[in-house]
Amino acid sequence: MGTIKISTSIPGPKSKELMEKREKYVPAGVSAGTPIFAKRASGAAIEDVDGNVFVDFAGGIAVLNTGHCPPPVVEAVKQQAGDLLHTCFMVIGYPSYVDLAEALCNAAPGQSPKKAMFVNSGAEAVENGIKIARKFTKRQAVIAFDDAFHGRTLLTMTLTSHVLPYKDGFGPFAPEVYRLPFAYCYRCPYGKTRPECNTYCLKAFEDAMEDKIGGRNVAAVIVEPVQGEGGFIVPPPGYLSGLKAICEKYGIVFIADEVQTGFGRTGKLFAVEHEGIEPDLLLVAKSIAAGLPLAGVVGKAEIMDSVHKGGIGGTYGGNPVACVAALEVLKILKGEGFLARATEVGNRILNFCLDLQRKYPIIGEVRGLGGMVAAELVKDKNTKEPAVQETAAIVKYAYEHGVILLKAGRYGHVIRFLPPLVITDEQLEEGLSVVEQALASVTS
Repeated sequence: MGTIKISTSIPGPKSKELMEKREKYVPAGVSAGTPIFAKRASGAAIEDVDGNVFVDFAGGIAVLNTGHCPPPVVEAVKQQAGDLLHTCFMVIGYPSYVDLAEALCNAAPGQSPKKAMFVNSGAEAVENGIKIARKFTKRQAVIAFDDAFHGRTLLTMTLTSHVLPYKDGFGPFAPEVYRLPFAYCYRCPYGKTRPECNTYCLKAFEDAMEDKIGGRNVAAVIVEPVQGEGGFIVPPPGYLSGLKAICEKYGIVFIADEVQTGFGRTGKLFAVEHEGIEPDLLLVAKSIAAGLPLAGVVGKAEIMDSVHKGGIGGTYGGNPVACVAALEVLKILKGEGFLARATEVGNRILNFCLDLQRKYPIIGEVRGLGGMVAAELVKDKNTKEPAVQETAAIVKYAYEHGVILLKAGRYGHVIRFLPPLVITDEQLEEGLSVVEQALASVTS
């Protein structure tokens, strides 16, 4: 018997009833990727309110690297909830905040002394990272990248690249934010090819920065080590370390947005470790607390301490329940074999997609880093016209047949794989089989 069990039409009657209530009481702007409503979940499996069971290839959008409801986290949360729910760390402290700050500072890449502060969401981490960088450098300009996603608040929405669905009609936007091309090799903005290009985009970045902004005016460069919502765009080797070198040359704070790539997703605790980089500021969220709202900024102590007292913080930031969850998550991630398993899961998905690419011309490129894998779908391999409708149809077929799947990319034409890294081999194969069926359904 496999994990997937579909006993009703999708959506089932109870999900349909809840969808009607959702449409009545929840704004249309809060999108719904599926018409399904979850009742319970464990590991890499989700059961909906109608009793249907799905294999989860979405992981709550990279929030569940350690799986749904990992028992050590659940037990720690139960214990903490009975002892202390809230005091506000800025009023009365509590051990879990300090213990988590210590653990993350020790786990973060590099040997520099570090400090950490906590907030509620990835967007808040980004906001605070920019604030800290501006305070430290006494500069205002910030550089982000094409196809980047950093959040939906005013500043983070400004940093985010795509107008639809994130920015349309929500302006005016925050000032002193500049955007430059990323190293999207499959769709190189400079028309170059690797390796002949010799990472031309790095020279282009520095030239454009000097010409358009002036390097000495830039407070921070913020970059996702692998672009998430942009389509799991993996920059070529040497690109991130080259960016870091440029930042050092001009005294710019290098901010690594590891909200989606962090906590084991790429086979390392943090994705920048693949290039041996020590960021000046490291932004964390999503999988940090196995589904509880928590995020943070971990950075070099001299930079973090540049902010005056009261300049950063928040009422709920570093909630005690979320902090104990995060401490348990770190124990799981540091356990024997966890990061190796992340790499193994990623390799299995990558090889599966490469096999499909040989069979189905609709797959233009397969790319990934560790357990962060994507397939970019195109109507024609020469023109690279995005296969937008086909991608949406694949996602729909998948959830109707028991697999929760996500799309991404500039045009919504990339299938991305974010299963909990605790997924079993059997669940992985079962889910991938449905994905192949979905792909076949749109190409036959």
